[in-house]
Amino acid sequence: MNGYLTMKKIMFYCQYLSGIGHLVRSTEIVRSLVKDFQVYFINGGPVITDFEMPLQVELIRLPALWLEDGNFRVEDTCNDVAAVKEKRKNLLISEFDRIKPDYLITEFFPFGRHKLLFELLPLMEHIKTTSPRTKLISSLRDVIGKEGDTEETAVICHLMNRYFDLLLFHADPNFQKFSESFSDYQYIKSEVVHTGFVTQSPTVNINDAHQLWGDVNVETAKIIVSVGGGRIGYELLETAIAASSILAPLRPHIIKIFTGPFMPEAQVNQLRQIAGDRGHIHIATYTLQLLEYMKTADISLSLSGYNTTMNILSTGVRAIVVPIGHEHQDKEQLLRTQKLEKLGIVDSILPQNLTASNLAERIIICLNKNRPVHQSQFNLNGAEATANYLKTF
Repeated sequence: MNGYLTMKKIMFYCQYLSGIGHLVRSTEIVRSLVKDFQVYFINGGPVITDFEMPLQVELIRLPALWLEDGNFRVEDTCNDVAAVKEKRKNLLISEFDRIKPDYLITEFFPFGRHKLLFELLPLMEHIKTTSPRTKLISSLRDVIGKEGDTEETAVICHLMNRYFDLLLFHADPNFQKFSESFSDYQYIKSEVVHTGFVTQSPTVNINDAHQLWGDVNVETAKIIVSVGGGRIGYELLETAIAASSILAPLRPHIIKIFTGPFMPEAQVNQLRQIAGDRGHIHIATYTLQLLEYMKTADISLSLSGYNTTMNILSTGVRAIVVPIGHEHQDKEQLLRTQKLEKLGIVDSILPQNLTASNLAERIIICLNKNRPVHQSQFNLNGAEATANYLKTF
């Protein structure tokens, strides 16, 4: 107990505005941090049913905010956005004063999340004034993606240099260096550490495909289709169902489709209607066993967000990805896909080329390939490396 009391404290701020990728990556990092730190996790997004946070973590929920069509939305329609913003800002400061953390980690900020400056700037100014010994750390994925203008880049540099002591860049430098992701990298004064990739830990150890896929024979291709949080990617799911009709006479198969927790109910119902009573197509909203499904699948169809890509790398599954951005100028998935395809790790279909016949043809080609061998090509221990580095920082 005494050792627990002397643990250094980390306040970890995570806000997912569209998908769930930022939450998944943050949770994996926290899973490693709790072995040596007392972690207080600030969750600013909507609740995801069944999503598991390590038991040792104290979870602090801000009134949820997310984006739809570029505008903030809130859960309680009785509260307007302005009132929720004010409540969140005050709660962040009061929780900081209660916890008095040794470190504050902000996920993705200040390289994104500028819509949240209304609460983050007051918090950081408060820390600078009242707790200058608290170290501020930015946690950043491999590809920033959004092509910011000169003014936005200058704001990022200013925020990093005024408030932050460290940047944790969650990539293997053999795949992506920070200097490739951020053009003005030389103006960042804080230390930059390449941690390696952050990969998910399996929730349960399932190696028997029958537990997940049922009693299917060896000739039946097991196809998993996923789109992360589900706010984008409906087109891939719809096309996969249509492609199944073309595949049926060519190769027996079973399809497990996961829509993501944020896909609108009307779209989920539409998918069920399109699938009809075909027993080999299964549609579910969310699973804690996505990694196990990918490990036992013959092929994965997905977008190419960070966490799905890490699952592809760690499981070695054959994969076809469709790089779709949340916004028109968001090139994150496209840039990642181009690198992965050049290395022979994935096949891809651009969104404008996503048709049932094209997808069916690519699935057949992909199924005839050997499973790629690339797990040892990159450092996939980014979460553990993050914790180890912070112990000595």
